[in-house]
Amino acid sequence: MQTVETLNEGLKRAYTLTITAKDIDKKVDAEVKRVAPQVRMPGFRPGKVPANLVRKMHGEAIAQDALNNSIQEGIQKLLVDHKLRPAMQPSVSLEGEYAPGKDAEIKVELEVLPDVPTPSIEGLKLERLTVPADDAEVQKQLEQLASNQKSWEDAPAKHKAATGDQVTMDFVGKTADGVAFDGGTGEGMAVEIGSGRLIPGFEDQIIGVKAGDEKQISVTFPDDYGAKNLAGQPATFDLKITAVKTAGEAKIDDEFAKQLGLQDLEQLQGLLKGQIEQQLGGLTRTYMKRKLLDQLAAGHDFPVPPSMVDAEFQQIWHQLVHETEHEEDPAAALAELESERDDYFKIAERRVRLGLLLSEIGTANGVEVSQQEMSRLIAQAAQQYGPEDRQRFIQYVQQEPMAAAQLRAPLFEDKVVDFLFDKAEISDREVTREELEAAIESDEGFDTGTYTHDHDNHKPKAKKAAAKKPAADEAEAKPAKKAKAEPKAEEAVEAPAKKAAKPRKVEAADVEPAAPGDDLVEAEPVKKAATKKAPAAKAEKAEEAPAKPAKKAPAKKKAD
Repeated sequence: MQTVETLNEGLKRAYTLTITAKDIDKKVDAEVKRVAPQVRMPGFRPGKVPANLVRKMHGEAIAQDALNNSIQEGIQKLLVDHKLRPAMQPSVSLEGEYAPGKDAEIKVELEVLPDVPTPSIEGLKLERLTVPADDAEVQKQLEQLASNQKSWEDAPAKHKAATGDQVTMDFVGKTADGVAFDGGTGEGMAVEIGSGRLIPGFEDQIIGVKAGDEKQISVTFPDDYGAKNLAGQPATFDLKITAVKTAGEAKIDDEFAKQLGLQDLEQLQGLLKGQIEQQLGGLTRTYMKRKLLDQLAAGHDFPVPPSMVDAEFQQIWHQLVHETEHEEDPAAALAELESERDDYFKIAERRVRLGLLLSEIGTANGVEVSQQEMSRLIAQAAQQYGPEDRQRFIQYVQQEPMAAAQLRAPLFEDKVVDFLFDKAEISDREVTREELEAAIESDEGFDTGTYTHDHDNHKPKAKKAAAKKPAADEAEAKPAKKAKAEPKAEEAVEAPAKKAAKPRKVEAADVEPAAPGDDLVEAEPVKKAATKKAPAAKAEKAEEAPAKPAKKAPAKKKAD
């Protein structure tokens, strides 16, 4: 095999590999010899079919496999000989038309990982903001829990329903011309007045009803209602009230705890306190991590592969564009987003740089994700699939280094962050929960560092290019649910799901790093054409997904 470098510019590399016909023929001969004993043909005993007949019958397929294998071996040799660490899957294409007996020219294009300078981890200083889980917070949680465990008792016969009461009713929904619409009829629907569960105006009009009353109410369906034939349209509902109930007072005592399956109130209080401490600990860690990433970003600057930045940006942008679709004015929201494109591109670049930096720190200091931890990650991720797809997913991750790297990246990052916490000089300060949440939201008053946040109009400040945190940091974009053309009976009066809140705009410091680059280095640069695909992941389970590496560009002429 002959190798010619055609491009060496920055982090970009390109090569032409020439695989000789002689090398391919050797592989074909070896493969024919291997499969000949397995070939059956009329007139020949098993295993006695001549090699020339095997070549005549299966030669084309065998030649394609031989070419594929030669390409794989050639690229692996290229990476080893030139000490290349690909940032993403290389682009591989077959130049011109290939015919058996001829040399094959392969074009390989890739970007390599940069030489990350030795990270400076000395002199890190962090402030740990702590919030005690006091009795008042526990009591607040107890009261909220009791509120959610309401017991309903029949109201007196002449009791008029009020906010907080539960009303059970049969209903028939009709359009403005008096025709009952599909899915608008139901029986025994119970709703708590004031819960906001039903479409606007519905619950307000049942205040004052009594058991046995019949009443007609008028409403207008919201413009964004799921059933398009009802959205924005006026309608009436004929109601028959079958019951009115009042909420029984839930006493917070040992009996209440036993109803929840616990021994006594003390055990319930202990569990709640533990949960609160865990929540507060998570907030403390979030704040410290952001401060840590700020210091690392400020102290290191090196070129990053454009392909990785672009892939990261596309993931962030896809999520943000999706969220604009749920705004009151999607067009205006998209226009505002477009004006901030450059800010998000800088955030993507920062994420990639931090990912590479954390990877370098972890590798240099022996931070590892054990095989046992990796097995646990795979098993947890597999739970999102049904029994039939679960094993397929596990096999997919085991065979696809890129997929395994994506699962590994968040845990690896957390381990590196913990290592750096141990190295840092940490001072403690006790604050309230509100102060801690405000510090996470904006960092105002708590060592704001390089970035600022505008609370008034939620726009990045031109002076320091702060930007909102893309939801892509937390999870992959969830596809929009399709509108229900024919809602079920209860759905016909239920309020539509609340619109997604506009992504808050916070510091670039909020942006987590992309998946560590060294996780990508171990991946094979090119896979055979028959690559197995994992079953589609459920969007709801995609938590803290690291940036996905770009898929391998297919060869112009596939060798299979």
